[in-house]
Amino acid sequence: MRKKALILLGCPELPIQTGIALYLASRLKDAGLEVSVAGTPTALQLLTVADPHGYYVDKQHLLDLDSCIKALVEKRIAIDLCAVVVHNDAGVSYLATVRHISGAKLVALVLGHDAEALAAEIDCECEKLVAKAVHNPQSAKQRIDALFEETERWAV
Repeated sequence: MRKKALILLGCPELPIQTGIALYLASRLKDAGLEVSVAGTPTALQLLTVADPHGYYVDKQHLLDLDSCIKALVEKRIAIDLCAVVVHNDAGVSYLATVRHISGAKLVALVLGHDAEALAAEIDCECEKLVAKAVHNPQSAKQRIDALFEETERWAV
């Protein structure tokens, strides 16, 4: 049975969120994981427009964020790895919520102008990838690539 990964996206306020989410989905899929993405309606619409044929995340694996959290709480879905894109306080809250309702390996991809300050607010156990990135995804991509180079850290 394939391991399952979930990428959580909040409001797409950062220009790089969609691109970096698709990049991460691609890396996870290439690593053999079944990838789902949960997000706000707008975040999911942006993914659908950016990946219309579902090469990185097929449409059946796009989930409403609130419904996904509810399904995790009710144990209707199980995940092995969860990557949460954090660029505001809501992202920190979603990260803490997933930590409390799931035993999945947790990765915080902390982005934005205030990435360091947001990362300091995270007090739950997780892997932190911090990139002060808003428009240019290169530093976030490099942090994802570095983590994949240490494959045992992505092993779930």
